[in-house]
Amino acid sequence: MANIKNKSLIISLTLAMALYGSIAQAQTELGLRDVLDNAMAQNPVIAMSQAQQDAANAAVTTATAYINPEFEVAGGPSRSRTGSNEVGTKWDVGISQPLEFPGVRGARREMAESNVRAAGVSRTLTGIELRTRVKSAFYDVLQRQAVLRLVEGDRNLLQQIRERVKLRVDTGEAAKYELIKADTEALAAERDYQAALVRISEAKAYLRGLVGPGMPMEFDVKGELPLADTLPTLQQLRQKIDESPQLAQIRAIREAAEARLRLEEKLRNPGLTLKGGFEQDPDYSTVRLGVAIPLPVWNQRQGPIAEAAAGVRQVTAALSERELSLQRDVDSAYQRYLIAQGQVNSFESGLLNQAESALKVAESAYRFGERGILDYLDAQRTYRAVRKDYLAARYDYVNSMLEIERLLGTELLEVKS
Repeated sequence: MANIKNKSLIISLTLAMALYGSIAQAQTELGLRDVLDNAMAQNPVIAMSQAQQDAANAAVTTATAYINPEFEVAGGPSRSRTGSNEVGTKWDVGISQPLEFPGVRGARREMAESNVRAAGVSRTLTGIELRTRVKSAFYDVLQRQAVLRLVEGDRNLLQQIRERVKLRVDTGEAAKYELIKADTEALAAERDYQAALVRISEAKAYLRGLVGPGMPMEFDVKGELPLADTLPTLQQLRQKIDESPQLAQIRAIREAAEARLRLEEKLRNPGLTLKGGFEQDPDYSTVRLGVAIPLPVWNQRQGPIAEAAAGVRQVTAALSERELSLQRDVDSAYQRYLIAQGQVNSFESGLLNQAESALKVAESAYRFGERGILDYLDAQRTYRAVRKDYLAARYDYVNSMLEIERLLGTELLEVKS
């Protein structure tokens, strides 16, 4: 009876551990949408761009704030020049309020608001860059996992071949060099399998570094490369270049530079200062009202104005250069997309089937003794190389689309899970 209870307890614990293991595994299996959401919430570059935008918003508050007034109190002994020549007390109170001209305040506010727009576009651009890099890293893990499954199947197959060859060598049906060749191929397959494991760990580590500290140390990814998506024509993509966030960012920076130039020109005569005061002498009292206006005689701000004008010209040139480079980069990425698409179509329409057919023919010929082990292993190696090239072409296909996404700031590859 006790043995039955112990067996029941062991079975229960085993089932519980299996259930817990399956739950833990499910918790660490992440789709692309989960990874993207975690990256946008945890990656430090998003927090940095948000802080920059907050700083730009605070600068607007600073630009629209009024200058504080100044209050002055002074006093001291005073001796009358007539009469008893007694010593009395003199004191005076004064207040001054600097006032900026409307043009100065408007230019300062425009510059601050332009910086806010630039910071907002920069934050959007940072998010686009991060999403593109995370997508690329995620698909890289998927591609390397596919390679792992490929080399794992090859390893298992070559181990079986090696056992069959060993049996034939032991029975005298095959020469010993066939076993040596089979051993070599099996060792090479084991080496490729171990290398594929390391490459997956490397890709996962890079993906974890892009997402942030909240990413689990051990996780699996689920999904597939979106090969069904296609791009618009090159002419349609060129028409979207003008809407790229990269150009919007430089335009916002140019607006801020132009606002700074206007501000520097207005600061030649920024405003005036209203003054008022009351002075009390032993013999009389005085009330004063006045205004102080700076005169741009010696310093007309030639240096700051010229510096701001040069900044405008520099940003304008940078905008033109970025427009040209965007068109060049979009054209180049589109050509890579066409090349990768052609390669994928070539593999799917013929190369994969041809390599598989050649392998089946070599395998049949080897089984019936029409060909040796070398021909069969060569066919196996060729088929493995073709499948690896196919996986690499699929990743290049998706990566070229992601590059166009990054350049244009548009979502070309739908995130399904």
